[in-house]
Amino acid sequence: MPLGGQSLVAHAARNLLAARAAGDDRVRVLVVTAPAFHLDAIARELDGLETEVTLLVVAGGATRQASVAAGLAALDADQRATDVDVVLVHDAARPLAPASLVARVIEAVRDGHPAVVPGLPVTDTIKRVAPHRGVTVEPVLETVPRAELRAVQTPQGFTRDLLLRAHAHGTDDAHDEELAASDDAGLVERLGEPVWVVAGDERAAKITTARDLAVAALPTESDE
Repeated sequence: MPLGGQSLVAHAARNLLAARAAGDDRVRVLVVTAPAFHLDAIARELDGLETEVTLLVVAGGATRQASVAAGLAALDADQRATDVDVVLVHDAARPLAPASLVARVIEAVRDGHPAVVPGLPVTDTIKRVAPHRGVTVEPVLETVPRAELRAVQTPQGFTRDLLLRAHAHGTDDAHDEELAASDDAGLVERLGEPVWVVAGDERAAKITTARDLAVAALPTESDE
């Protein structure tokens, strides 16, 4: 899907690679998972990225969780990535996540928080309901205190060891959409390990509808 003359995946990749963390560390290996029949097209979209970056384009799975697992397997199999100790998991559907957000996540992981997600305070009132399939009127069970809620974004950052353990623990659920985790932090939570939140960024909004795409095309202030 194009946005301003580039595909969403190209935007997402370039913003990741533009990130700088403490000590001038940066993203050095990029693994992109995609449907098996789109691998060549995705590789062409990413042509022209920084030459010193190791780029791997591999087939994903039936679920988000399975796709991330495939990306981790590709990372483990590549000798050029043996010294990678922090892994970011990012959605191409959040193509405009700024470099400052990426760096903030990396820095939090390096500062001793093995699982980090960016999040924004929820501004809407949230109701928990008892869902009924095929019914248009649902009963409200409670109003959830929004001061305790955060709308989670990506990239999410993890120590490599913790993310591998989390995926190994959840491997039996990876290919079932109803059982698979909706994000990698959820897999870490299933391990009983803590997850930490850093400030998110409105520019990291997820593009899922035509309206989202139109909003993303509007001019915004540049990253600092």
